[in-house]
Amino acid sequence: MEKHKRRDGFEGQQLISLPDAVCQQHAKRHAAISQIYITHIGYFPKAIAHYRLRKNGCKDNILIYCLRGKGWYRIGKRQFTVGPNQYVIIPATSLHLSYGADEADPWTIYWVHFSGQDMDGFNTSLNIAPFDGPQDMPLNEKGLQIWENMYESLSMGYSTDNLINANFCLYHFVSTFIFPDKHQQRQAAAVENPITQTILYMRSRLHEKLTVEDMAAAHHLSASYFSTLFRKATGMPPIDYFIHLKIQKACLLLYQDNLKVKDVAEAIGYDDPYHFSRLFKKHMNVSPEQYKAASRREG
Repeated sequence: MEKHKRRDGFEGQQLISLPDAVCQQHAKRHAAISQIYITHIGYFPKAIAHYRLRKNGCKDNILIYCLRGKGWYRIGKRQFTVGPNQYVIIPATSLHLSYGADEADPWTIYWVHFSGQDMDGFNTSLNIAPFDGPQDMPLNEKGLQIWENMYESLSMGYSTDNLINANFCLYHFVSTFIFPDKHQQRQAAAVENPITQTILYMRSRLHEKLTVEDMAAAHHLSASYFSTLFRKATGMPPIDYFIHLKIQKACLLLYQDNLKVKDVAEAIGYDDPYHFSRLFKKHMNVSPEQYKAASRREG
């Protein structure tokens, strides 16, 4: 049965794994990020055969929130069962760690890995310990809304604004579990604007080629005025931002799937894999092949 176990690739899953270089660079430059920051975030629905083995532990805290089904985790020599409407925060540890879904009733989970410059101090201050075991948590609607905000911010690209927003949300997200009685549900109103709409459009067209003229015309704006608005809102010209999203998607594909570099290039709209490889290395400082190998070692 061992060969059927898997760490991801579940139907309907959502997953973002931030490149380590992105985390480290922004943590060094911005005090607002360095305290705690997201390294991986995901949603696994009915995660059949989900299994992770970390022989040397994990340098991140791992928060797992089980909505349905069951799972388990083993830290050191102790094993715990996680059921529906329960969560666990596994603190950063060097102890042998493994976790996975129940075979008969696999869990549906939202999860976040997060790290920071003083995780021992963070965990001590909040009484997060390795052997606390899972805690009960009735449907945490507020927490799930915040999770969506974090995921949405990171899926929009790894700009400083997006990372700071996601990591500020992380504090709020964790607090909804640790202090559930202090959070009340509130209606959230989405603000629509041309820039947000354009970024959403970009994300849905990563496999295509877009021009500034196309983007501007969709909002009845001139290309020059639209570019000015976009740069003011994001700090990047529209095409640079679009390439940024394409590279982010490439990172996700290289991390998740057993795809060739040529396949990844085509999936984000590049017919020439050599051009894609040069572009990827320019943005990530490593080749796609090196990134893929490193992501597997980290996992």
